[in-house]
This record gives sequence, structure tokens and C-alpha cells, in this order.
Amino acid sequence: MAGAVVRVGDTVRKPAGPHTPAVHAVLAHLADVGFPHAPRSHGIDDDGRHVLEWVPGPMAHPAAAHTPPVDPAAVGRLLRSLHDALDGWAPPADAAWGCPIPTDGHDLVVHNDVAPWNLVLAEDRLVLIDWDACSPGTRGWDLAYAAHGFVPLEPATPLRAAGDRLCALADGYGLNETGRHRLASLLGPRAWSMHTLLEDGSRTGTQPWARLAAEGHAEVWRRHASWIDAHREYLHASLLA
Repeated sequence: MAGAVVRVGDTVRKPAGPHTPAVHAVLAHLADVGFPHAPRSHGIDDDGRHVLEWVPGPMAHPAAAHTPPVDPAAVGRLLRSLHDALDGWAPPADAAWGCPIPTDGHDLVVHNDVAPWNLVLAEDRLVLIDWDACSPGTRGWDLAYAAHGFVPLEPATPLRAAGDRLCALADGYGLNETGRHRLASLLGPRAWSMHTLLEDGSRTGTQPWARLAAEGHAEVWRRHASWIDAHREYLHASLLA
């Protein structure tokens, strides 16, 4: 997604952009408050690349054969810790954000891309990587996207398992009843927002969304969003069980 990303020793180097100072500020704040589930940011190198901590470990996706899925309750706990660490933090006044999808509010800075393909299963912790899309948003918006990837909310997931894992995510987060109603209302719109991004990219030729749409990702998101809509009432009831 970011172009030429390389490992150099115990660091990762990736192309910087207008959003990079804001990403660095977010990661520096998380380091200052002792949040353990994000890589450390070391600024910009002489070649204009963002320098980040290399975190060893397999990715949650793609998973090795016979590897059990990540516990959604653990993801919920991670997200609650992340949101609490960022709640009340004021980003730089001149922050430029790289989120390609409008969020549903500006309560606090959120990750916007919490998914198995951005989670490192380190030996001693879970580490959330790829912060390029972080921006002001809401807790529910972040949770709804995480639910899609970690339940996962898709036709291949048995419905009862989807309901149980969605509830486990909310339980891990410590989500109250109001938050559960709100999360249920955001599951469909959050999935459709990804479909819209890819379809718009295909129509305008905007990269990398046009390429991803051509590879079939827009159709995947359409199927998943339609499945969520079709089972909205069951998923809502599962969250309140």
C-alpha cells in the first residue's frame, strides 16, 4: 500500500508523506504514556523515509496453518487501552491526516485500520502497525472496522460464531449498552464505506484503490457489507446478549 517498505536492521523504513508528522506525533504520545501495542517512531531518515521500530513476529493474517484465530476479546482490550490512551490528547494544530474515508466524528484520534493484516503476534504482546490512516474519529468507528476483520463479519463465518465473537470483542472492550447499540448501527456503514472507497477509486482511477478494485476487493466488500445488513438484527441481539 505504501510503496517501497524495507527493513533495515531493527527498523522499518517506508515512504513519508504529508501525514507522517501527525503519525509520528501519535506514536510519540503512545510511547510517552507507555502504550505497548504500537511500534515506536524514530522520525525521518536522510532519504526522507519514516523510520519505525521493527517488531518481530508473525502477522495475524495471513495465519500459518492450524493457527487459531486471534481472540477477539484480546483485540477489544487492546482497542480500549489504545482509545483511553488517546482520549483527551490534542494532536498538533497543523496535523495533516492521511485517512481516505471520512469518519463519523472527531472525538479522539483512532487507528482506522485495525485488522488482522495490521496486527503482529509478537512473543510478548500484540502490536498494531500501519498507522498511516490514523485520524480523528470515534471509538465505535474503530471498533466496527475491527469487528469486520477479527470476527470476521463475512458469509464464510457461521452466524452463531459471528455473534459470539462480536460479543467477545465488545466484552473485551468493556463496551456499555449504549456503546453496543452504537456499534451495531455502525457495522454495515463501516463496511460499505470501504466498498465506496474502492468503487470511487475505480471510477476516477485513483490509486491504489483502482488497482485493488480491479483485483476484486470492491466485490468482496460488497458481499461482506450485504451479509452484515442481512443479519443486522441477529448481530445486534448478540451484542446485547
